[in-house]
Amino acid sequence: MKQKKLFTTIVLTIVILFGACSKDDFQETIGVCPTVIGTSPLNSETSVSLNKVITVTFNEAMNPATITQSSFTIVDGTTPIAGTISYSGNTVSFTPTGNLIANKTYVGKVTTLAKDLRGNALQSDYIWTFSTGTSLLPIVITTDPANNATGVVLNKIIKATFNTPMDGATINGTTFTLKQGATSIAGIVTYSGTTASFTPTLPLTANTVYTGTITTGAKNFAGVAIASNYVWNFTTGIILAPIITITDPLNNATGVAFNKIVTATFNMPMDALTISATTFTVKIGSTAVLGSVTYSGSTATFTPSSNLLANTTYTATVTTGAKNVAGIPLANDYVWSFSTIVVPNLGTASMFGAFGGNAGVTNQGLNTVINNGSIGTTAASTLVTGFHDSNAIYTETPLNVGNVTGSINTAPPAPGTAASFAIASQGLLDANAAYLSISPASMPGGIDPGAGELGGLTLAPGIYKSASGTFNISNGNLTLDAQGNPNAVWIFQTAAGLTVGIAGPTGAKSVIMINGALPKNVFWYVGSAATINGAGGGVMTGTIIANSGVTFSTAGNAAQTVLNGRAISLVASVTMVNTTVNVPN
Repeated sequence: MKQKKLFTTIVLTIVILFGACSKDDFQETIGVCPTVIGTSPLNSETSVSLNKVITVTFNEAMNPATITQSSFTIVDGTTPIAGTISYSGNTVSFTPTGNLIANKTYVGKVTTLAKDLRGNALQSDYIWTFSTGTSLLPIVITTDPANNATGVVLNKIIKATFNTPMDGATINGTTFTLKQGATSIAGIVTYSGTTASFTPTLPLTANTVYTGTITTGAKNFAGVAIASNYVWNFTTGIILAPIITITDPLNNATGVAFNKIVTATFNMPMDALTISATTFTVKIGSTAVLGSVTYSGSTATFTPSSNLLANTTYTATVTTGAKNVAGIPLANDYVWSFSTIVVPNLGTASMFGAFGGNAGVTNQGLNTVINNGSIGTTAASTLVTGFHDSNAIYTETPLNVGNVTGSINTAPPAPGTAASFAIASQGLLDANAAYLSISPASMPGGIDPGAGELGGLTLAPGIYKSASGTFNISNGNLTLDAQGNPNAVWIFQTAAGLTVGIAGPTGAKSVIMINGALPKNVFWYVGSAATINGAGGGVMTGTIIANSGVTFSTAGNAAQTVLNGRAISLVASVTMVNTTVNVPN
């Protein structure tokens, strides 16, 4: 039983220390904010002696310099009473200059000006009431806006909070009024908990003084009224035209993802009815992009109906039809532009149908061919096996013959040369640069529509990133739909492996291009190794840039595997078995 109580105490302590502490402008060095844990008199206490010294106890030591007549007050109605403040341990004491008055209800307040020794402030004003009489008289303890507040927003709901529950029937448009001078402001009065609210029918007028009043007609459930009318004033802000403070994408941004949602954020609340497809548009030249417009907080959002196009400049506009809650429009149309992803630049790496980093390129089988391209490695020529070009043969055997229609570029010894090594070295540098350019760090925002499985999907142009770190094409073929745009680009990003196909004679899977999609615009960023149709067969599409190797088929498979693209490995070899590589122009 004792253990259970101890556990409960520990849990409650953790909740108090960490759950109740919200951020302020100060560094919470141990995660504990100062709080008031006790008062004397207690909240709602009655029959308090007239010579009472009022005390407040905190949960920790406070900075005495912050416990002043400004941060600790005792109020009779709206008038602070005179007294002296002293501080000892965790307790502050207020000693009134004279005796309290009989049959009075007083309000005690400790404000957020009170801070602990580390500079952490009290998280909110602490307010309590007590009475020197036999009952607690109803009083208004706070208002929103506060008395003499300035810069009040024009759509403000005015509130008054009492020290005790009130009879809701006595809180109405007669007992709670708002005026501008002698003119009454129309509005609706509601009451909940201990708070009365006045909601103006129309927005308030800018740069104007208003007066709120709670009359003595407001009573508690015992039928006791507030002692006198409670009156306070506040001033609205100077009216300003709204402005757009930031957009996403930024003006003149480049490399914007195809699945981008376009937003514009204002410096003040706007009239949501004026934020629409008429006032917020996105265009390609003079052609409007289809999409939906929403508004929340202070941000307008344009969500395109389909992915944006590659290599395309868009112009977004928010017109002067957009207005704030006071009906004030933007001073001028706000116009900005941005461009979508450009096809990654492969540099000299574009010439290679296969590149084996510093580890070589290997072929097994008689039907391997590199069409319209070359192969390369920064390794010695002896690490290219089973290939020939028009100039030389690289370790071919009667069972392993691969035709390279371009050139083979390696380091010496012969047939590798210093010149071919230089070509391969530059190709590796350019491949590394391209690899980084299509990484999640350079092209963020990728989505994973199949939880790592791309088979059976039809994907529009865009950036796709595996959440788990691997991509598979095993549940069917992957279809890439350009939607009629020959510049459509796909970027696939996986932190680890890429596997196409499954084991077995019918396990080959393909990447199919439709509606104008081109292999030259498909790119695969692979953090480790790629295995393409290990059982042989199938058609893979795109430029694969893998960190740690690319493998096509496995030894003994006669079925022809096709790559319409490039197989580039940065630090490991590329291995092929009866593979046709068609290098894009």
